[in-house]
Amino acid sequence: QVQLVESGGGSVQAGDFLRLSCVASGRTFSNYAVGWFRQAPGKEREFVGIVTSGGRTDYADSVKGRFTISRDNAENTVYLQMSKLKPADTAVYICAAREGSNWYYRTSQYDYWGQGTQVTVSS
Repeated sequence: QVQLVESGGGSVQAGDFLRLSCVASGRTFSNYAVGWFRQAPGKEREFVGIVTSGGRTDYADSVKGRFTISRDNAENTVYLQMSKLKPADTAVYICAAREGSNWYYRTSQYDYWGQGTQVTVSS
């Protein structure tokens, strides 16, 4: 089992930045890909970005150039650095993990999920 706990959410103004953290426990974290997803009220959960077990990253077009994912395997932590935030970024942000070395973009591909952290961006 892998437990994931997100933190760092909050209420900010448009144009501000936030850094979210996803702390994992329970297994050898370096073997896991970690994805970030978000879910706004009344909308489906959507992919935000991924960091592979090898440290490569990819992002949804809507956040590319504004969001950056990094990982610190020694601390079992993955970060989502968000900049130039927009009201459309308002959502609950959730990290997910699965063992493997490929790219994973769908919610069904992940085995472990955190509870999420709320990000609210006002104009």
